[in-house]
Order: sequence, then C-alpha cells, then structure tokens
Amino acid sequence: MLPGASGETVKDLAIGIGVTSILFLITILSPILGFLCTVGIPLPTLVYRAKLGRKQGALVPAGSLVVLVLVLGGISLDILYFLELLLIGYVLYEAYEQRVSVAKTIGFTSFTAVLAGSIVLLAFSVTSETGVLSLVSGYIRKNLDATLVLYQEMGMSAENLDLVRDSLEQIQYVFVRILPALAVISTLIVTWASLLLSRPLLKRLNLFFPDFGSLNLWKAPDPLVWAVIGSGLMLLIPSTGIKLAGINGLLISLTIYFFQGIAIISYYFDKKRFPRILRIFLYALIALQQILLLIIVGLGFFDIWLNFRRLPVDKSTG
Repeated sequence: MLPGASGETVKDLAIGIGVTSILFLITILSPILGFLCTVGIPLPTLVYRAKLGRKQGALVPAGSLVVLVLVLGGISLDILYFLELLLIGYVLYEAYEQRVSVAKTIGFTSFTAVLAGSIVLLAFSVTSETGVLSLVSGYIRKNLDATLVLYQEMGMSAENLDLVRDSLEQIQYVFVRILPALAVISTLIVTWASLLLSRPLLKRLNLFFPDFGSLNLWKAPDPLVWAVIGSGLMLLIPSTGIKLAGINGLLISLTIYFFQGIAIISYYFDKKRFPRILRIFLYALIALQQILLLIIVGLGFFDIWLNFRRLPVDKSTG
C-alpha cells in the first residue's frame, strides 16, 4: 500500500489506471474504436485528480504511462501522443480549480499539453540521435501505411487503394509541414470534448465543476480576426517558410471559429428545443460531412459582424 494512502485511495488509483490502460489498449489495437476512445483517455485522470487531489491524483497518469511503456516494450512516439492526452486531463482540472473563463481554461490546458509534448519530442530526438523532422516524417509514414492496410481490410477497391498508395509521399509531405497546426488543433478538440464530457460526469460524482455559464453563448475574441487575415496574407508571400507559417496559423484560427460556430448551432438547438436524439444525429452529420464543417466555420467567422445570437456587446468576448 502507498505510504499514507487508505485502502479506498489505492482502490481508486487501481481503477483509474486500469480504465486508462484499457482505453490505451483499445486505441492501439482498434484504430476505429480507438479514435472514439481517444476523447475518453483524459477523463479518468481528470476524475481522480478531482477526487484524490493534486499529488495522489498524479499517480493515475504516471501509473498509466508505466503500463503503456510495458505494453509497447519501450519508449516511442506513441508514448508522446498518450502523454499529451493524460496531461490534458490533469491540467484541465487544475484550470477548473483556478475558476478562470472557459477560453482561458481550454487555452491554458492546450498550451501546456502542446508545450510538454514539444519538449518531450525534442528530448526523444536528442536521445535517439535523429532529427526532429526525420523522426516525425517516419512516424507519419508508418501511420499512413497502417491506414492503407486498414482501408484494404475495409474492402476499398484496388483502384482506389492504388490511388491512395501513389499519393502517400505527397500526403506525407503535406502532413509533416502542417504538423504544428494538426498538433494544436487535435489538442484543442480533445480538450474541448473533455470539458464537455467532464461536466455531467463530475456533477454526477458530486465533484467540483466550475460555473462557466451557458457555453453556447461563447464567442472568440474579436482581435482573432486579424490572425485569420494576417495568415491569409502570408500565403501570398513568395517564401516557403512564410507560407507554411501562414497555413498553420490559418488552420488553427479557423478551428477556433469552428468552436464558435458550434456554439451558435447549440444556441439555436436550445432555443428551438430540438430533441436530444435529433441533436445527436445532426452533430454526427456535421462531423462526417466536410461541407458542413466549412459552413460551421463560416458561421463562427461571420458572427463577428452578423451577431447571429444577438448577443449584447459586453458579452461578445468570451
């Protein structure tokens, strides 16, 4: 037994590590189910951070990482990915306790997770004596090859498989260069989803959750529009480095406006009292249809001028 820990605490730690490890295994063994489990991985860490406190709660992500290293047979870039997910859960509840705004909560959590991941990636690069670019490029290619195998198992036609296979180098080239944006975007999405999922979970367990008010009234800060404009202008400059910075900045900025667009949709779902089952169906449709994603981003962006929810001026900056 841990020094000073009660039997109940040890039981909680075992459950937290066990649930997290199971989610890890599902993510590794089943890419399709794993995609869904990714959002759930931060939650055990968050819940037991809330229940056990800062020090004992940290044992859940620490123990889960040990299990993962044993399962994978050593340190790899997959560990880096799961480390960020665990950090999201832990840091998110730290932000809850500070009782800051929802924008600062998500921003602080995402920044911490990305920064920690970047430091670990750099350290891994140094210890493995491999350049960061080569390390990341090889990891992306490995995952693209695994995706191709998955498509084949799902019954994709030989013609389409050949088309994807012939495009792998170009896809890899693009992914490597927009990786900063992809890392930030995925972290923002998981943090946002974790916040939404943790609210009913913590309340059901009688654990603290901050009062953010109505989340569907949230709006991005107005000056963010200049990030979009500036990033767009950078794409016009004949310099590869500047263009890459521009596309990464544009992708991140538009993702934030996607959140604002979803808030607008949620606002009207509530206003029109849409049934829960219909809401779930429409949200799933948004997730699956790229054109709808673009429309949601457009809603969030043009809300700066059109104020779709008719929010008072003093509530317009979340």
